[in-house]
Amino acid sequence: MKIGALLATVVLAACTTNSVSPPATASSTAVATRAPSTDAIALFDAHVHYSADARQRFTIDEVLVILREAGVRRALVSSTPDDGTIALYERAPEIVIPILRPYRGPGEIESWSRDGTVVAYLTSRYRPGVHRGIGEFHLSPGEADLPVVRQVVAIAVREDLVLHAHADARAVDELLRIDARARVLWAHAGLGESAATVGALIDRYPRLLVELALRSDVAPGGRLDPEWRALFLRHPDRFMYGTDTWVPERWNALVDSAESARIWLRDLPEDVARAIAFGNAERVFAVP
Repeated sequence: MKIGALLATVVLAACTTNSVSPPATASSTAVATRAPSTDAIALFDAHVHYSADARQRFTIDEVLVILREAGVRRALVSSTPDDGTIALYERAPEIVIPILRPYRGPGEIESWSRDGTVVAYLTSRYRPGVHRGIGEFHLSPGEADLPVVRQVVAIAVREDLVLHAHADARAVDELLRIDARARVLWAHAGLGESAATVGALIDRYPRLLVELALRSDVAPGGRLDPEWRALFLRHPDRFMYGTDTWVPERWNALVDSAESARIWLRDLPEDVARAIAFGNAERVFAVP
């Protein structure tokens, strides 16, 4: 990637992003049947991190160039610590949608749910009107009943924030049982869970949303898996595109990931493809 040659595009991206109307959001009750378009599909990346290690490798300008080159018009960003998210948001608020991670530094993935200081940290760090969710956080089976997790859910419900949870099917089911009002964005569609398992949970929980970061099995070899395709058509309003820049090297793969996703998105009816690519995340996370 020629970062230097592309830096000039950042200003143009900031000026033009809001001038284009976002794609129409698909409805879960009516699936379009029009043939997919060959035009570039704008993306809302629902799983981006700009953590301390990435900040040492990529400047904010370089990150914005990568997003522009990938056709990512908006990004849901959480970072360890939150400073990276806020720095990126303050430079490009028309692109970045911040959410607040409970991690203040490395090594808290497994300990946060038992750390009594997490709730105070989230309460003090949360910026109403800026942070639109809590996460991404990791949750294992049996942890949803811990006091810290239940308090975090209570904060999310009170502030109308989405919980971005990296969890398997059992753990996300337990999380959703805490409070029926909670909205959960399921990271990686459970990572290893089948389309049938994901579909069963979506059927059960009307406030469960799913992002598809790192789910190459959705379209192995670029061909959309029939079971996933059927699920997308059954619930076109529940899925979101995502990449997950969990290590700095993932930023170098972001453009290729976006192009790979557009291949299988074009196998869907156009309205469904644009809902998954952009519209669903825009509906959920856009500032009122």
